[in-house]
Amino acid sequence: MVRLLPVLLLLASTASLADTVPEAPRAAAPVALRMAAPEAHQGAASDGEYVYAIDNDRIGKYRLSNAEKVDQWKGERRLFPHMNSCTVVQTKLYCAASNYPAVPQTSAIEIFDTRPLRHSGSVSLGFGPGSLTVIDRHDGKWWAVFANYEGKGGEPGRDYRYTVLARMDEQFRIEQTWAFPEEVLARMAPKSCSGLSWGADGLIYVTGHDRPELYALRLPEAGSRLELVETFAIATPGQAIDWDPKARRRLWSIARDRREMVASDIPEVAPKR
Repeated sequence: MVRLLPVLLLLASTASLADTVPEAPRAAAPVALRMAAPEAHQGAASDGEYVYAIDNDRIGKYRLSNAEKVDQWKGERRLFPHMNSCTVVQTKLYCAASNYPAVPQTSAIEIFDTRPLRHSGSVSLGFGPGSLTVIDRHDGKWWAVFANYEGKGGEPGRDYRYTVLARMDEQFRIEQTWAFPEEVLARMAPKSCSGLSWGADGLIYVTGHDRPELYALRLPEAGSRLELVETFAIATPGQAIDWDPKARRRLWSIARDRREMVASDIPEVAPKR
């Protein structure tokens, strides 16, 4: 019994931490559009005219106006074992990639031309503070999430609590990093952050791996831990996300089990009382 006590205390601590985050509102954000896409396994990204369905080693390009598939790319699985979140910058698609679930963790940024859709470059990040799951562009900087896991894909001595948001320069060199809110990490456990996209309101919107929830975060005034602002219920469970640049408050995500890309209209963040 004495040997079990530390484990029981750890489990109790983790459970109580998860309970500190209120459950997301019962009603999920309304769905504006669903698009079938066999590549919708890791995430979705949009440039406002097209939406891209992301899988580990393939991408489908779909026209928003009629859901028509207009282009596709397929890579070698040995070179593209795990692509995740992507973002469109001008006519290029930047995608976070890693060797998940292999360890030690290595990461890269894979770059695609969108007209036509083809792989055009790769930036190796090598070993880092975790497994790269997110790349985003905001305020003249690159923003990345290096995920850590408890169990599969994790490295000894680091679990989901070591997940970090990194700000990077033009050469993808890390300038600063921030830890995630403890209450959000507990909701993501034992997995990690799978999606992140900066909002036009200056907040950082984040999803985990499994829960149908969206977390609005902000950079702290001081210290090194992001702050939770609000939690939203959404129609899809976790995975990579992207704001539609032409439709206000419209967020793209995926329903992995249905192989769909889903556009949800997210409510405005409630004002402070």
